[in-house]
Amino acid sequence: MGRCERSDRVPRVKLGLGSWKSKPRRGYNLQMRVLVINGPNLNLLGEREPEVYGTMPLSKMEELIRAEAEKLGIEVSFLQSNSESEILSAIHDTRGKFDGMVINPASFTHYSVAIADAISATKIPTVEVHISNILAREEFRGKSVIARACRGVITGFGPLGYVLALHALKRMPGK
Repeated sequence: MGRCERSDRVPRVKLGLGSWKSKPRRGYNLQMRVLVINGPNLNLLGEREPEVYGTMPLSKMEELIRAEAEKLGIEVSFLQSNSESEILSAIHDTRGKFDGMVINPASFTHYSVAIADAISATKIPTVEVHISNILAREEFRGKSVIARACRGVITGFGPLGYVLALHALKRMPGK
């Protein structure tokens, strides 16, 4: 009688945003998909206040995040925008396409109830990240209206904060 062997190799399927399925068919191991959103002025990383934000440009930080994401089996997409409207649209568009979000809302952190509401409405597990320690800076920076909608906040670890957020999302129960 022949023996049925099960292969430990599971095919990975990459789907475009238009054909994303939130529940994979049995037998397929789809990568987790995470959207990383960077808010206003983060396109100036490496130039703007290097004593606060460091010298790494956004493009290098995205390379660092992408490299770690690949190790974790996460497919990552990036958006940097200085427009609250564009960020809101991107958050709305995550439904059914992404399993998690990492967001550095930058100055929107302190007043964008709209972004907080959008995160809450999508129910996508989200981690808020800040390059600098917002609690150690000016008093107004210590208040985040976004945090209430997120699973957690990572602040003050520079670009490593984004990597920590990926690890948290990957291990988060109830993704």
